[in-house]
Amino acid sequence: MTPPTIDVHAHVLLPEVEALVEGLPGHAEARALDARRNGPAALAVNGPMIRERFPRLTDVGARLAAMDGQGVDVQLVSPSPSHYHYWTGEETAEKVYRLANEATTAHCSAAPDRLRGLGLVPLQHPDLMVHALDHALEQGLLGVEISSHAPGRELSDPAYEPFWARAAETGAILFLHPFGCTLDERLDRWYLSNTVGQPTENAVALSHLIFSGVLDRHPGLKVIAAHGGGYLPTHIGRSDHAWSARSDAGAGCAHLPSSYLKRLYFDSLVHDPHVVRELVRVAGAGRVLLGSDFPFDMGTEDPVGALRAARLSEADFHAVRGGNATALLRKD
Repeated sequence: MTPPTIDVHAHVLLPEVEALVEGLPGHAEARALDARRNGPAALAVNGPMIRERFPRLTDVGARLAAMDGQGVDVQLVSPSPSHYHYWTGEETAEKVYRLANEATTAHCSAAPDRLRGLGLVPLQHPDLMVHALDHALEQGLLGVEISSHAPGRELSDPAYEPFWARAAETGAILFLHPFGCTLDERLDRWYLSNTVGQPTENAVALSHLIFSGVLDRHPGLKVIAAHGGGYLPTHIGRSDHAWSARSDAGAGCAHLPSSYLKRLYFDSLVHDPHVVRELVRVAGAGRVLLGSDFPFDMGTEDPVGALRAARLSEADFHAVRGGNATALLRKD
């Protein structure tokens, strides 16, 4: 029997979360920062794009119809990264993650055989993250989605150690999906905030996990990197060279950086069949998963066709199409 086709990179929009934070102190400043980072041209395109896709982002029937059209059997649904709201204080952050977890659960429960969900944790408040992860798992979600950093904190921050330990202990899936880029106004034209910013943030975040030894201390972590892990997998040779040539680069992790790619998972959303093949080469066919960024315009409306274009072996194609995700999403 062939495995179901599973898309691990699909989003849900949660208007109730946005209603919760609307008008709170800090909200206007966060929106202004996002506007500066993206630039006016991108914002002018984003509004109509979201409105056109709103039914697929919120209505289960519209989502399932679109999935049928794509030949996708199951989606792993995560909140839109716009819902992170890492600017919020502890009290509001707790309300955000609880509401996001519960709303995502409700969305997925309308089609439990086809939709599995991920929740949120407040990356800006490490002391709350274990509780937030436990809350997500108690709702029946498979894990949580996190960004590449929080204000003033990289993923290598020691304050996150209890969270990594709990995630490894529970087998929770951690979906690493950046939102925003600290290069700020340098990327505010031509949608560079996304086309350059997202893969940069992925590469930086994964490098922090690797070089700091997080993956050594917590080998059981199940991390899926969106957008194929950004620039890191195709440029990992430079990291390997630095680890071998420089004492400061090699001090934090026990093994060659490229070896850790085989401990991570990567979605296939790279918009280039040659890069899909390279992902399979450096990470292994068992570590690449189908992803579409459903239903945003920077995704693909034909994830299976995009994967087929990579001309993988038939065994590798079916592993990426759904076999790997079937094993990963299975609850022990």
